[in-house]
Amino acid sequence: MSNIAQAIEALSTLLGDRLSTNRAILDQHGQSETYFGDAPPDAVAFAHDTQEVSEIVKICAKYDCPIIPWGVGTSLEGHALAFRGGITINLSEMNKIIDVYQEDLLVSVQPGITREALNEELRATGLFFPVDPGANATIGGMTATRASGTTAVRYGTMKENVLALEVVLADGRIIRTGTKAKKSSAGYDLTHLMVGSEGTLGIITEVTLRLQGQPEAIAAAVCDFPDVESAVNTVIVAIQMGIPMARIEMIDSLSMQALNNYSQLGLPEKPHLFMEFHGSKNAVAEQSETMKELAADHGGGDFQWTTKTEDRTKLWKARHNAFFAAKALKPGYDGLSTDVCVPISKLAEAIAMTTQDATDNGMFAPTLGHVGDGNYHTLFLTDPNKPEELETAKMLSARMNERALALGGTVTGEHGIGVGKMKYMLAEHGDAWSIMADIKRSLDPQNIMNPGKVVQIN
Repeated sequence: MSNIAQAIEALSTLLGDRLSTNRAILDQHGQSETYFGDAPPDAVAFAHDTQEVSEIVKICAKYDCPIIPWGVGTSLEGHALAFRGGITINLSEMNKIIDVYQEDLLVSVQPGITREALNEELRATGLFFPVDPGANATIGGMTATRASGTTAVRYGTMKENVLALEVVLADGRIIRTGTKAKKSSAGYDLTHLMVGSEGTLGIITEVTLRLQGQPEAIAAAVCDFPDVESAVNTVIVAIQMGIPMARIEMIDSLSMQALNNYSQLGLPEKPHLFMEFHGSKNAVAEQSETMKELAADHGGGDFQWTTKTEDRTKLWKARHNAFFAAKALKPGYDGLSTDVCVPISKLAEAIAMTTQDATDNGMFAPTLGHVGDGNYHTLFLTDPNKPEELETAKMLSARMNERALALGGTVTGEHGIGVGKMKYMLAEHGDAWSIMADIKRSLDPQNIMNPGKVVQIN
């Protein structure tokens, strides 16, 4: 039987004032940008190194106390909320670069470093870490949720960019998975078992990442289209032609209205593609010119491209702030964020059906997506004083998930499962979901590692 009070007493002896039961700290770790209610832990432990994480876990295991890892709390499916109480382990102070292996294009980091801080530290090396989920998430959190984002179309997701890990298991053991070699066929791939496990199998305390060289030239481009289908079809042809785009984002007309108002972009309130190209100066110019021709063939309007850093920064900052921009159109409204991924050939169909669903049900629902991956997000904005709107949003979100599965896709391209999408796991995975539960039982027989997320074991 869980005895959280005894765990807190033992942890207080270990950590001193780095174990907090302050109400403000607990509340901070019990909130998220989701429709879930607040779920604060009983205490928050601020860890400084792997050995300390191990000692915390051993104490929690002794008292059957739930453990929830925490980076900066940007997850969107309730991953880091303490629905069963327990101890949140805040890893934000484990935020150092351990080593840069410049000649091997690798870096080893602690989990609490954010992607922006990492790239700032790497600037002088001529290297950068390419995965960009938009939010300034921690590397540990991005690894645990198998994050991706705007650059995945060229550089891949966290799955492709994590080579090795250090992980504290549910009994406090510290293991290392993977190596610095580019490939291996030595045994089970425990590294990628942990990538995307959302803290349910262990706590990630070190990550070794692939890096990329800074491109010689970078160009950003924008182009408007008469409808979403035309924009998506442009992307499909570009991918079939092998144009090496670094980013290609679709913004629908409602999202463009939001971005114009919030970030003063001054673009037509029509569906747009936001694009970025990396390479040599000549290659970037050629890629941009080819995309301009493809866009024109599909009804695209004014194609604007630039290599100016300030223009590129403004464009992608606006894209990353799309969530806040959409909410600013409806002050005081809550947002239910969705995330599905379908084969790219089905993307225009899926978005059209989602948009029609929202219109038929009177919902304000801007949509944008990483269209090069077939991944899109619709944000359902709801009046907190009208609970029936939230119920409608949940119903439409469920229809999106069911539609994605019917089209051969997945209920989450990058946000992960947490609690919010567990109800779809059986439909997506069938009997394989029970195998995931077996793995969870094997590695965490007490079910103390972020319990109630991803799989059901009790």
